[in-house]
Amino acid sequence: MEEIRYNYIVIEGNIGAGKTTLASMIARDCNAKLILERFADNPFLPKFYNDPARYSFPLELSFLADRYRQLKEELMEQDLFRSFTVADYYFMKSLVFSSKTLEQDEFSLYRQIFYIIYNQLPKPDLYVYLHVPPDRLLRNIAIRGREYEKSITSEYLAGIQESYFNFFRQNPENRYLVLDVSNLDFVASHDHYLKVKETIFGETVTPGINLRTF
Repeated sequence: MEEIRYNYIVIEGNIGAGKTTLASMIARDCNAKLILERFADNPFLPKFYNDPARYSFPLELSFLADRYRQLKEELMEQDLFRSFTVADYYFMKSLVFSSKTLEQDEFSLYRQIFYIIYNQLPKPDLYVYLHVPPDRLLRNIAIRGREYEKSITSEYLAGIQESYFNFFRQNPENRYLVLDVSNLDFVASHDHYLKVKETIFGETVTPGINLRTF
């Protein structure tokens, strides 16, 4: 298995898909540098909850700035003792989620700003997307029990999923490996984890969307 095929991979997915868990497992197993999204206190977040219409745009801009700053810092730092870099998110996450919180005119402006910044960041060699249906995502979310996630609906998750695939289709030059892990539990089953890992590192992925089911 060619574990050094890529220098930089991203594990993406919907809320509750297991992207942070899988990225951490791969980093530990393959001696990779791990980048996890950091969640600093955002001053716009409580304001957004009280008045979403007014504060959604500054909130999304602040997330955009935070993610850019972290990725720029982390990707510039060379680690000679790690075989490659794996992250549990990429900058496109900002565009995906803002498409569901912003009004159309705000999103059009936000999208222009996003692509100006996006083009300044190193692109992953491979985007891995963990595909899980909304009903199972809701079960995963309930199990981890985060208070602020209790209001998430199946419709919202379906919308986020649609936004990810819109991004994939609109940027076909990237390599997207979509793994349908609906029938796997790569946390509880080592065999399932190995199937996922071998698919990521052992298969040739061409530009565009590449779907694998288990």
